[in-house]
Amino acid sequence: MSNSRAGARPGAVRRGASARVLRIIGGAWRGRKLRFPASEAIRPTPDRVRETLFNWLAAATPGARCLDLFAGSGALGLEALSRGAAHVTFIEQDATAAQQLRTRLSEWQAGDASVLRAEALRYLSGEPSRPFDIVFLDPPFTAGLLGSAAALLERGAWLTPQALIYLEAAAHEGLPGLPESWQALKSKRAGEVGYHLFRRSVASRAA
Repeated sequence: MSNSRAGARPGAVRRGASARVLRIIGGAWRGRKLRFPASEAIRPTPDRVRETLFNWLAAATPGARCLDLFAGSGALGLEALSRGAAHVTFIEQDATAAQQLRTRLSEWQAGDASVLRAEALRYLSGEPSRPFDIVFLDPPFTAGLLGSAAALLERGAWLTPQALIYLEAAAHEGLPGLPESWQALKSKRAGEVGYHLFRRSVASRAA
């Protein structure tokens, strides 16, 4: 999904750059335009990839609690809300991007959603109030954060027993070591981007 790239100044915009536009693919906000600065710090997930992803998640999204790490433009979390997610927490360390997400959620009269300005790994070192059903995990490709983020998600109480986890990574590099309980469900490539869906499979704790 969208994320803040390592090495780019937060909010850094190329000279002469104009706003970029995405659109919501489906659901209540279908067709709405999502504008964000043409910043080197934000790499949004393309429309065609989001369309495939949410086809994969079609039955799971309604009523789900979602976590959008490295949120950037917020396209994945907003798409989930449009398609009936019960809640989305957006994590984004860039101040401008986080504020724009708050403004957009207010303008679109989103239901249960929150935006936290935080560094993702530091956030995952804390404790969640409730576990998440779906996690969008798309760190900067060059930062080497994917394995660490996955380990923290599994180590903490962040995931429901059958949680779905979406990952993006540079296609030529492949995926790092992931928790043994994460089972691969889907995998595709779009240009230089590899995108993958995993399901966590652990026994539920006895009540």
